[in-house]
Amino acid sequence: MTDRTRKEQLAEMLAEEPNDAFLRYALAMEYLGEGNDEEALREFRQLLEQSPDYIPGYQQTGQALLRRGQLEEARDVLNRGVVEARKQGDQHAAEEMSGLLATLG
Repeated sequence: MTDRTRKEQLAEMLAEEPNDAFLRYALAMEYLGEGNDEEALREFRQLLEQSPDYIPGYQQTGQALLRRGQLEEARDVLNRGVVEARKQGDQHAAEEMSGLLATLG
């Protein structure tokens, strides 16, 4: 059995597979779980740069940006996410992000 945390394990796996979108997303979610939006955003931004087709990253990035009061960047990310979700036929994700955008006015 290991004494490493899930976050440490994910970081180690990501070091071996730096382009693995799921690992980067999972690591970002670990940071969110700790309440560390800053580190989560760093990982999410890298995720979206490397894997712009990874739809869940857009919504989580947008929500983290909103918590930090970065409304314009949140709008931009969510709008890009809606476009990508529609491109991939993921209407549910597109509607969720559109709903979040609607709350911003």
